[in-house]
Amino acid sequence: MTTRGQQLLLWTTPVGGVLLLIAFLNFPAMWPPLSPQMTPEDVAAFYREHHSAMLGVVVICNILGTVLVPIFATIAVQMMRIVNSSKVFAVTYIAAIAMGATAFIIADYCWGVALFRPDRNPQLISLLNDLGWIFFIAPVGPLIAMNLCLAGAIYLDARPDPVFPRWVAHFNVVTAVLSVPAAFAITTKTGPLAWDGSLSFTLRLTTLAVYVGVMFIVLLGVISRQGDEAVEMPA
Repeated sequence: MTTRGQQLLLWTTPVGGVLLLIAFLNFPAMWPPLSPQMTPEDVAAFYREHHSAMLGVVVICNILGTVLVPIFATIAVQMMRIVNSSKVFAVTYIAAIAMGATAFIIADYCWGVALFRPDRNPQLISLLNDLGWIFFIAPVGPLIAMNLCLAGAIYLDARPDPVFPRWVAHFNVVTAVLSVPAAFAITTKTGPLAWDGSLSFTLRLTTLAVYVGVMFIVLLGVISRQGDEAVEMPA
């Protein structure tokens, strides 16, 4: 089996990831993140003041919104090679990918709709802003499901030469645990669990960035070994 398609899609990750990072760094509401304690009038004034910059980033994120899907899809393909575990792990992983990507797109569109009519009632702009942040930070369920499904599949891989190294399973369990605090962003407006807090915002995004970087390197090795196996396979 050729691995060319996997390699091609996998290498879109660093390119798309850098573009997405540039977009985030240029999103006025992101660095520093808007406080959930801001009044509707303050939120509306912020959107009007930074209208062009925010709208441009929203459009870019709409285009790049699924830029991380290829790396997750590649992981799912490799999970299907683990013959000792059920393919239900990979199927669940794929479903969780779709849910996570959808939450990100909804967040992007909430910010976009708030910017579409900057002169509307501040209460409505504030509502859309809240929705955008909650959808961006709080939906950690799909990520946790992905992490645990991959970990479970790896733990069940009893072959002498497993598809993924065993430490990748431990890494995914730790990543799942570190993602949990962000789920509580919907419960508070202050402190580390608020959407702009150290646990919900900083830890959540840092964990995701580190996870994508580590799994990219892991997949390079996994795909390389798969290619070597295909070459050595007798005709």
